[in-house]
Amino acid sequence: MIRRARQGVTIMEAMVAIAVIVVMSGIALSLMTNAVRTREVLAERDETTRAARVVMSTLRRELQLAFLRVDTTSAQTYSTIFVGEDDSPDVIWFTSLAHERLYRDSRECDQTEISVWTEHDPDGPGFILFHREAPRIDHEPDEDGTILPLAYGVRSFELRYLDPTTNEWRDEWDTRGTDTPNRLPRAVQIGLTLLGRDVDDPDRTVEMPFFTTVQLEYADPLKKEI
Repeated sequence: MIRRARQGVTIMEAMVAIAVIVVMSGIALSLMTNAVRTREVLAERDETTRAARVVMSTLRRELQLAFLRVDTTSAQTYSTIFVGEDDSPDVIWFTSLAHERLYRDSRECDQTEISVWTEHDPDGPGFILFHREAPRIDHEPDEDGTILPLAYGVRSFELRYLDPTTNEWRDEWDTRGTDTPNRLPRAVQIGLTLLGRDVDDPDRTVEMPFFTTVQLEYADPLKKEI
C-alpha cells in the first residue's frame, strides 16, 4: 500500500506569500494615496477657477456701469474718475452705478466708488487681490468704504483700455490727465493669473490664466474708420 505524500506549506513558501501580500498592499496604498492627493489638488484647482470667475463677474458688472459726470465745473458737486495705473500688478479705481443698497432707508444710491489693487500675501505665494467699495462718492476716490479680498495666490493682474478715439489699446487711463480727459475707455481687457498646484507634482505650483473683455455702457462709441 502506497502512502500519500503529506501536503503542506513550507516556511519559504509562506515567506514568499507574505512578501507578495506586503508588496501588493504597498502598491494599493500608494495608488490610494496618489488618488487622494490628486483629488485634493483637483478640488483646489476647481476652487481657484471659481475664485477667478467671481473676480471676473464682479469686475464685469462694475466696469460695465462705470460712469463720469458730464458737468465738472458746477460748485458743490462730487468728482467722478476712471484711473488705471500700469503697475505690477495693475491698479484701478473708478466710479460706477453698480452699488446695491442692502438696508432700507440707508443714505445710499446706485453710485459708488470702486478700487481694485493687490498686496503681497504674507502667508502664501503671490499677491492678494483686494476690492474696495464705498457707498457714497466723495473727493477721496481711493479711500473709505468696505475692503474685502477677491482672490488669493494672484500671480498677475493686467488691464488694458480701448481708446474710442484711436481704436487702440492703452496700458494706462486717467480721466484727470491730458491724454484721456474726462472720458471713459470703450472697453477694458482683464488678464488675471492665479497660482494653483500642479496635478502631476502637488509640491509645485502652476500658473492658471483667465481673460475677459468688458464693454462700458456709458463710454463713447469707437471711431469709425474711413
